[in-house]
Amino acid sequence: MMVLYSGTTCPFSQRCRFVLFEKGMDFEIRDIDLFNKPEDINVMNPYGQVPILVERDLILYESNIINEYIDERFPHPQLMPADPVQRARTRLMLLNFEREMFVHVSTLESNNVGAHDAARQAIRENLTQLAPLFLKNKFVLGEEFSMLDVALIPLLWRLDHYGIELGKNAAPLMKYAERIFSRPAYIEALTPSEKVMRR
Repeated sequence: MMVLYSGTTCPFSQRCRFVLFEKGMDFEIRDIDLFNKPEDINVMNPYGQVPILVERDLILYESNIINEYIDERFPHPQLMPADPVQRARTRLMLLNFEREMFVHVSTLESNNVGAHDAARQAIRENLTQLAPLFLKNKFVLGEEFSMLDVALIPLLWRLDHYGIELGKNAAPLMKYAERIFSRPAYIEALTPSEKVMRR
């Protein structure tokens, strides 16, 4: 059975929980206290971070890598595009999300308070640029729910929590977010600590 070591407030762990529930698989989630991590976390992941997926002798870390593995192992519903060109473009967008937005999430999760305003501003700008996409698209890739939606949505859930306010021009993005927030798998994957992050 797959075991996911997951942080109850970690946006990266939330991505993996979401995929596992979306697939409707048999798995176990072990909640990890990020401020008092068990020793074996550092043994399984040299970076000492969650999420970590363990299946028999396989140990994976990094949310996007874990999620691609789950998607290939349990292909229904498929979250990565079947077409190699679209799949490559999706991977590139996933990388852009990490470098342009989620790098700032790590800053907001840190004690470096002096850098928080710049991080909020960078996330605000990137999300505002993304918003027009949802004037015509139901999901990031169009009509199909995909790994890009999984990757992005934990950030949108945490906007209040991080003190990020978006302008009116981000309304299409927020309508899109509400659609994802109402998915049964999304609701099921939320931890009690995450449920209180949104007003």
